[in-house]
Amino acid sequence: MGSYNAAHWLLDRHVDGGLASKTAVRYQGESQSYSATQQQVWRVQHALRDLGVRREQRVVLVMNDEPATIAWLLGCLRSGVVPVPLSTMSTALDLAAIVVDCEAQLLVVSAEHGLHIDAIMAAVPSVRNALVVDGADGAAESSRVRLWSEFADVSAIPVVDTTADSPAFWLYSSGTTGLPKGVMHRHSGPQASYDTYGTHVLGISADDRCLSVAKLFFAYGLGNSLTFPFGAGATTILESRRPTPAAMCSLIREEQPTLFFAAPGFVAAILDTDVAQDTFASVRSTITAGETLPGELHRRFTTRFSHPVLDGIGSTEALHIFISNTVDDQRSGCTGTVVHGYDAVLLDDTGDIVDAPDTPGYLHVRGPSTAVGYWNRPEATSTAFLADGWVRTGDVYTRSSDNHWTFLGRNNDMIKAGGIWVSPAEVEGVLVTHPDVLEAAVVGSRNDAGLEEVVAFVVARSGHAIDPASIDEHCRSGMAAFKRPRRLVVVDSLPKTATGKTQRFVLRDQLTS
Repeated sequence: MGSYNAAHWLLDRHVDGGLASKTAVRYQGESQSYSATQQQVWRVQHALRDLGVRREQRVVLVMNDEPATIAWLLGCLRSGVVPVPLSTMSTALDLAAIVVDCEAQLLVVSAEHGLHIDAIMAAVPSVRNALVVDGADGAAESSRVRLWSEFADVSAIPVVDTTADSPAFWLYSSGTTGLPKGVMHRHSGPQASYDTYGTHVLGISADDRCLSVAKLFFAYGLGNSLTFPFGAGATTILESRRPTPAAMCSLIREEQPTLFFAAPGFVAAILDTDVAQDTFASVRSTITAGETLPGELHRRFTTRFSHPVLDGIGSTEALHIFISNTVDDQRSGCTGTVVHGYDAVLLDDTGDIVDAPDTPGYLHVRGPSTAVGYWNRPEATSTAFLADGWVRTGDVYTRSSDNHWTFLGRNNDMIKAGGIWVSPAEVEGVLVTHPDVLEAAVVGSRNDAGLEEVVAFVVARSGHAIDPASIDEHCRSGMAAFKRPRRLVVVDSLPKTATGKTQRFVLRDQLTS
């Protein structure tokens, strides 16, 4: 197998190919070229060597979306070291547990997360060094804590001789219970997701400017802010702050992105604000993933801002989106069609293929960007990663006669009311068409008789109030009787993961507590 390195493909080939002076990164109003980015990547490689980090060892990154994060991700890859980006919203104890799990040798943090260092290094004595980027604020008083300013060498340094199948980076999946699992990706993964989704769905080019609500430590955000813009020789726009509709819309007006990536919940939040209609004038497509986008939100957003919204589904295991709507084929409330380069199939409870259209089944996918498995989780790996490259997603879907795919729910979120399966996504899609409802989440709960019933949690739109009788009448006219919520709970907001997925298990727990 020939030499191949993801960082060389993402960065060096553009510098060598005449894009050295092209803007690679926009951050806080300043531009960083591809050549300057390459120098910062070399700086990281020198630091790794000076700190004794060897090939295939892990480096944990607890970093905001900033230019240094791009440099550390690519610098690790270029040296054959495995970067492990983790959520900046996690607690020190949660981070320490993952640092132990992945057996990291080095911890790199943005300055504002320096306060985590003491707790992590006390819990994980095997970590030899920690490094604070952009200052010493919050750094621990320890000889093992270094400052990024100590490493100034930006001279050229070679690419390590990796292959397409060499270990590249790990992404920890967000589990609802227990320790998240380390999803192990290869060097071939980023280009594979670019050649499939980036080329055939985004149609991305060097003229594009990408802005993502999802951060770089997520698979979705990693593709949006690194793989796709750097794959095309385009520009990524980074935002280190926690995203809010007002802040992101202000950034859109300032930076004029052409591709905007968000989660369905963020789309709902934007629609619930007084945003000028021309805010998205530069955006040619908005992309959503993380959870299905209700058809009503899709219609309202495309109408209000006059550009396509491409909803899709991906996973940490597959690295990015593998079923998606496209510019030429959008269906509200539908996930779309299988992305070029991937295969998808539905299986029933016995493992047989579901051939009949519009019949629920468990979604399985395979494609060139899928991971090799979970770190130190042989049972979980054998359950999710099957023969011939197939990956079990845990989602329930239907496929139409013309091969369009519709999400029904996660395996453990499906509700059996009156002996008939109910899709939470379908009920939620009806609820958000009510003029007073901004968002909705549907779960199953046992009533006093021990039977499962449909319960709806709803969030009101700004300036509106929820009238349960009106909601009930709306549901009676919009869905079959067995699907209609038997209980309605009005909440100020829905509990969500950092990727924007509704935490239905939290809602179920609220009903039983």
